[in-house]
Amino acid sequence: MGLFRWVSLLLLLHQLCLQISSSSSGSVWMSSYPLERAKEPEFFEWMVGIRRRIHENPELGYEEFETAKLVMRELDELGIRYEYPVAVTGVVGYVGTGKPPFVALRADMDALAMQESVEWEHKSKVPGKMHACGHDTHVAMLLGAAKILKERQEELPGTVVLLFQPAEEGGGGAKKVVETGVLEKVEAIFGFHIASEIPIGVVASRPGAIMAGSGFFEAVISGKGGHAAIPQHTIDPILSASNVIVSLQHLVSREADPLDSQVVTVAKFQGGGAFNVIPDSVTIGGTFRAFSKESLLQLKQRIEEVIKGQAAVQRCSATVDFLEKDRPLFPVTVNNKDLHEHFLNVAGDIVGLRNIRDQQPLMGAEDFAFFTEVFPAYYYFVGMKNETRGPMPPAHSPYFKVNEEALSYGAAMHASMAARYLIEARPAGSAAARGGHDEL
Repeated sequence: MGLFRWVSLLLLLHQLCLQISSSSSGSVWMSSYPLERAKEPEFFEWMVGIRRRIHENPELGYEEFETAKLVMRELDELGIRYEYPVAVTGVVGYVGTGKPPFVALRADMDALAMQESVEWEHKSKVPGKMHACGHDTHVAMLLGAAKILKERQEELPGTVVLLFQPAEEGGGGAKKVVETGVLEKVEAIFGFHIASEIPIGVVASRPGAIMAGSGFFEAVISGKGGHAAIPQHTIDPILSASNVIVSLQHLVSREADPLDSQVVTVAKFQGGGAFNVIPDSVTIGGTFRAFSKESLLQLKQRIEEVIKGQAAVQRCSATVDFLEKDRPLFPVTVNNKDLHEHFLNVAGDIVGLRNIRDQQPLMGAEDFAFFTEVFPAYYYFVGMKNETRGPMPPAHSPYFKVNEEALSYGAAMHASMAARYLIEARPAGSAAARGGHDEL
């Protein structure tokens, strides 16, 4: 009889340990709980409301004043402290102990200078401006992640830094954030983007280079204008610019290693205003992309040489501007290989292993790349495609639409990526171990 009592007691203790374990912070963040919470109707509608308010009032880079006010109001409601302004219009919030380790989550806030062509209840109210790249959803999802993290703040063995970043669309907002020093104690940072070509409930990424480095250029090719009927008395900049554009295409087809993906695109050609007048000058402009810093700088050098050289062949002169004051050269976005394993573990718990896809490198660029140059960083994609709703136009289209079901997946992934990192972080890798301060 005594033996039976001992066995019963041991079984009872074992069951109690299992219950304690199941309620521990580690098991919560290593489960589907964050997604279940983000899918709850009231929680989901709250995120949808935020996204739609931002969508109705889009703001361009470094002009996100109202968007920042909305973010700060929501952080106040959640009881999350924050700093403002950071890098002109950015907001940085903090959830957790305020002590190491520190991990950051990033969402970009800016819109694009284009007219929305989607007719719906929450269409942009600002002529010529539109959230055509999903940054409104990124803000809503990061606020969703902040809410989940705040609700279980006592289980976070460290601090999550919430970065609401301005000016991703060419303005280099990430670079300005880095320069402020606000992230100097951060050990790792995670960012994401919604994707219209990836199914809802699926996430995708890869280790190493995932998005290209990029730059922009603008050139003015000057000749001598005159009557179109007597071209011998002119120096035709249109003909010269045409030769320049053809020659620029040879940089990739004949100078680049075929296994080293590169792009040079001329997307702007302005010159002349009459059918019978040869203009004095022509302006062309475009972008160049590559997957290494060396290739990017080589393209930059050769673009200038080709433009000036080909213009001279046609007796024209040329000036080339790479616009780096307003549009800094974007580095390659490189995912940390160790953080890729972290992503796989988190995504496996949130969406299931069968819903994780390998993302092929993209020639698109992201200013998140400025973070990847400074500390371990990881960027991934959150799917929103629903076959039953038909094709979804790509980002940067005036017909761009969002499947708001993706909000729950983004919020859950972001929250779990940060919490799991803090739980699994090793003290030897902390900012304090590298000589950083103990608190923010």
